[in-house]
Amino acid sequence: MQILLQEISKRCFLSPELQQRIKKCFEEKNVKKGEKILVQGNKANHLYFVKKGVLHNYYYHDGKQISSWFYNENLFITSWYSFYAQKSSFEEIECLENCTLFQISYKDYQKLIADFPAFGNFARLLAEEMLTFIDEFSKGWSFLSASEKYKLLLTYFPDIELRVKLGYIASFLGISQETLSRIRK
Repeated sequence: MQILLQEISKRCFLSPELQQRIKKCFEEKNVKKGEKILVQGNKANHLYFVKKGVLHNYYYHDGKQISSWFYNENLFITSWYSFYAQKSSFEEIECLENCTLFQISYKDYQKLIADFPAFGNFARLLAEEMLTFIDEFSKGWSFLSASEKYKLLLTYFPDIELRVKLGYIASFLGISQETLSRIRK
């Protein structure tokens, strides 16, 4: 729980009362490799913080699974659109390793925002960070070569090759595994 509190405190002041409420609202959850914490068509009712493990968001296009991002320790994860809009998700989230997560329900998240202005600041900053990252990444991504995309991915997730199947990485980059093998050399 301490690492979660440290991450939140990077974005807002944590009074003792807020710390206690966070401890009550965030529940630790162990999830096995291969399990999904969100299935396409369901609403993302939780925000997660990754204490241990790797997960990936993905969706289906023409029947093919397309990885959209990877999350590892000390990151917050959800289907951002589905969580914030409280609409059905077009993507799924799967654990690629055994994971230990802290989860908070959308309802408890909103209650913390309403009850604690400092937590509201945290929530706003987290949303701004996600929006900024997604916007910057998606716009720049279109103009990069496969090799440049791979290098950019490594800057965000340096040990990804040790923790994620190459097929998922290739899917994320929009290339074949053979092309990924050539790029890696």
